Amino acid sequence: MKIAIPYEDGEVYQHFGHSEKFKIYTVENGNVSSEIVDTEGTGHGALAGFLKARGVDVLICGGIGGGAIAALAAAGIRVFGGVEGEADSAAEAFLKGDLSYDPDVKCSHHEHGHDEGHSCGEHGCHAEDHSCGGCHH
Repeated sequence: MKIAIPYEDGEVYQHFGHSEKFKIYTVENGNVSSEIVDTEGTGHGALAGFLKARGVDVLICGGIGGGAIAALAAAGIRVFGGVEGEADSAAEAFLKGDLSYDPDVKCSHHEHGHDEGHSCGEHGCHAEDHSCGGCHH
């Protein structure tokens, strides 16, 4: 199993679509190894393909948009969002079955003129505005 976490300074980076690095944990026969990979400018919806190409099964993240969640689901990657704190602690908690996450996290950290309760996964994004995590409509 491979677990990916958007990573910055040891912490879970809070904006999936703008992640510059991921820490990828590989779990084999009870042993856990990890590496930090650079996205090399890949962003938003393209990150699902970036992670899938690396064999990732699970994404643990902070904030994430509805389009990115859909792209990750299509790639067969399970998403555990709304996670904060140290990346290593989050991976350890996930492996123990103790991870505290928000199953309904979607783009709530964006403030770009939406009506109350409206999530980014409910509208089409403009080509020049990818602030919703890469919508695919």
